[in-house]
Amino acid sequence: MAPVPMSKVFFANSGSEANDTAVKLVWYYHNAIGKPEKKKIISRRNAYHGVTVAAASLSGLITNHRDFDLPIDRILHVDCPHHYRYAELGETEEAFATRLADALEQRILAEGPDTVGAFIAEPVMGAGGVLVVPPATYFEKVQAVLRKYEVLLIADEVICGFCRTGEMFGSTTFGLRPDILTAAKALSSGYVPISAVMVSEKVHAAVAANSGKIGTFGHGFTYSGHPVTAAVALETLRIYEDEAVLAHVQSLAPKFQAGLRRYAGHPHAGEVRGVGLIGAIELAADPAKRTPFDPAMKAGARLAEFALAEGLIVRAMGDAVAFCPPLIITATQVDEMFERFDRALVRFEASLA
Repeated sequence: MAPVPMSKVFFANSGSEANDTAVKLVWYYHNAIGKPEKKKIISRRNAYHGVTVAAASLSGLITNHRDFDLPIDRILHVDCPHHYRYAELGETEEAFATRLADALEQRILAEGPDTVGAFIAEPVMGAGGVLVVPPATYFEKVQAVLRKYEVLLIADEVICGFCRTGEMFGSTTFGLRPDILTAAKALSSGYVPISAVMVSEKVHAAVAANSGKIGTFGHGFTYSGHPVTAAVALETLRIYEDEAVLAHVQSLAPKFQAGLRRYAGHPHAGEVRGVGLIGAIELAADPAKRTPFDPAMKAGARLAEFALAEGLIVRAMGDAVAFCPPLIITATQVDEMFERFDRALVRFEASLA
């Protein structure tokens, strides 16, 4: 099912553990191939990769680091690919993507290509980036830079994996060819804790050879590949296939995205974005000027509370409100979801008066 050829899978218990494992594998791999200096890992500002020590360090949410003494050494951050928030006036998505790829290359050169081992990215930025869909040509240009300097690509598919973006993996949706891929959440449909780290044959061969040389591969969790969680995950994967969940998502995604885009003209919708069965509306006091609401208003949380009162669960992350419906949602339920959100918006607007 992997989006690119993979050799082996290591099981853990959460996305955080999976991403911590990916960090250790990057370091182990470069020791194994005789490049002990090639250890720095580049992430993006506003990224979210978990809460364990290395995963939290990868996460580009600076306020989350406060008083945890994070990030740890050898973790770097480059610009967030959010066109709406960070593009220059009149800058197209393609031009923005070029600028970010150029900035990534300059950062690698400044650090020294022989010291940079990997780049980690969510195909769609989730909890930290508030469901930021990458600008056109972004990953194409970023991957060209990574190949040029022999930097591994880690795809964090903890949110995007298993149908959410309209393909089995977000890497397929956006043309990523990762060396390491992490997944969790939908691997068991959230019923039991399990995550997975897929590695390419290039990475596995080096790790295996080095482990044979030193006598052990000293990494593993007590509950890695636990038979109960593995059974649930296998049943989940069987259901995806037997019930054609991916085809169902692909058939509903246009309706969901069209319903979402209806809000683009709303007086307080700054940006509407999404792909597959995931999306977000970023609220703004003045959309034309991209002026945010006063943080003290907690506009996103307020709208989410009104939605809950209407029987709809959305997630507020700052002033962005995220939609992530069940993969088995029906066309009728999509209509009902937006009807409930319409009523929540009416209540929200009334609260601003």
